[in-house]
Amino acid sequence: MIKLIEKLCSINAPSGSEDSVSDFIIKELNGYADVKKDSMGNLLVFKKGKNRSKYTLMCDAHTDEVGMIITAITSDGFLKFETLGGINETALVCKKVLINNSVNGVIGIKPVHLCSKEQKEKLPEKEDLYIDIGADSKEEAEKRVNVGDTATFISDFTLLSDTTFKAKAIDDRIGCAVLISLLKKDALYDFYATFTVQEELGCRGAKAASYAVSPDFCLCLEATTAADLDGIDNENKVCSLGKGTAVSFMDRATLYDKELYNEAINSGILCQPKAAVTGGNNSGAIHLNKNGVRTLALSVPCRYIHSASSIADISDIESTILLAEYMINKICSGEIK
Repeated sequence: MIKLIEKLCSINAPSGSEDSVSDFIIKELNGYADVKKDSMGNLLVFKKGKNRSKYTLMCDAHTDEVGMIITAITSDGFLKFETLGGINETALVCKKVLINNSVNGVIGIKPVHLCSKEQKEKLPEKEDLYIDIGADSKEEAEKRVNVGDTATFISDFTLLSDTTFKAKAIDDRIGCAVLISLLKKDALYDFYATFTVQEELGCRGAKAASYAVSPDFCLCLEATTAADLDGIDNENKVCSLGKGTAVSFMDRATLYDKELYNEAINSGILCQPKAAVTGGNNSGAIHLNKNGVRTLALSVPCRYIHSASSIADISDIESTILLAEYMINKICSGEIK
């Protein structure tokens, strides 16, 4: 599992440029399930089980990661950009980036020695940041980079302990790894899996994929914010590493199905409530499809999410695989009506 996660997190695939990770997933699933790719770039997968499912179930993970898109090149050869997805400005400053998998750069900002007292005391504005690729003119930069090119963080996959690791793109390559693992197992029941694009830009791929599958139920496999940090009160930690899957009861986009939530929390598999009504994921688009979809999000806790150095725990991934398989069987058998 850890090797699969390392490979997935090492792929550069920001929103709108997901083909590289999709191609990797297609190869991984060869011989395990039927895979089709739609016009948006979503992967629509059917897993044949030993039994027919009582309901149409869709398990979803998104393939894109947060990144940047080049919007302008200055006369001095610096690159202005917009973020693809929500990235805190402090997570951008002085980070190494890779543009189009070929051009190295660093996100720059005015040196602290040249900042006014007021500037030193406030967070940097995104408009003040730029990418430095070492060019000394617009003409030189244009030989290597074009407006509309995309960039991702450069970050090595690193084991921090026996169970924790650091990487970029944990959101949502973790969900992809969980879903690949489930699809490689023998399944008791038929189910659908979707690897969707452009989640970070408003769950766009999920809208198309859920229309194609037309599910009765959906499990969204995600990563979510863990704030189990020094100085954070227990009620504000959202979820913690090492305590199992974070099960959502509500976020800013979805009020989750109560029966599904209660079944997961009381499953006996290590899990925890996601104890904050924040953020959102593909559930927000999927649960509104057609006549409505009964939806639950199962998330791996992740510190420093949407940064170059996110941290997760392998044991939480293992718990998420177990809990997702448990919920698949409960739904597809008809025990949850």
